[in-house]
Amino acid sequence: MSERTIALVTGANKGIGYEIAAGLGALGWSVGVGARDDQRRTAAVEKLRAAGVDAFGVPLDVTDDASATAAARLIEEQAGHLDVLVNNAGISGGMPQEPTRVDPATIRTVVETNVIGVIRVTNAMLPLLRRSASPRIVNMSSSVGSLTRQSGTAAEQTTGPVAVAYAPSKTFLNAVTLQYARELSGTNILINAGCPGYVATDLNGFRGVRTPEQGAGIAITLATLPDDGPTGKFFEDAGVVPW
Repeated sequence: MSERTIALVTGANKGIGYEIAAGLGALGWSVGVGARDDQRRTAAVEKLRAAGVDAFGVPLDVTDDASATAAARLIEEQAGHLDVLVNNAGISGGMPQEPTRVDPATIRTVVETNVIGVIRVTNAMLPLLRRSASPRIVNMSSSVGSLTRQSGTAAEQTTGPVAVAYAPSKTFLNAVTLQYARELSGTNILINAGCPGYVATDLNGFRGVRTPEQGAGIAITLATLPDDGPTGKFFEDAGVVPW
């Protein structure tokens, strides 16, 4: 079994996911680039390797059971264990998303990727994570998932437009993170949700004010928590995000 620190980042072929992979790779870790698009995944791996990162491609569609199972098998064959899982893959579902106008199918599609996909991949990877001395799971959430901020007087400024598919999917993800933390209490697995801030990515038409590298920072922080670090919490760079 390899003694390298092994990480898997989903949705890692571009944007925040790519920068998370680059940041973890800069620590000397071996990083699995999880992505469903073969060409983009290969290009990302080649770019990371050119930058000195020990990267390898992991074909992964988070909405597909067989794909998640195959990804776990690949990591087991390649490394024998997994130290860090960053569930970064996500979709917005497009706009508009006012509750009175949204197509219910849009909500199902967003939840399938942003929530069920996280559960699917996490459960596939847990046997490998349990072999690690210090396993960490990071679920990439968003401040729009904070019910406290959504219900505040300045909600439009802090959580963006009304989005009945995307925003509640992140609230759902936060709740799922809490349930995993409860179940895994007493183990050495730490699981937390992280908010990258308003990052310029194709998810928001590149309107964000932060760079993908800045957005990746919280994931790297949570991926490298000490053994006595927190679990079942929601963080951004500035500290704890209210639920």
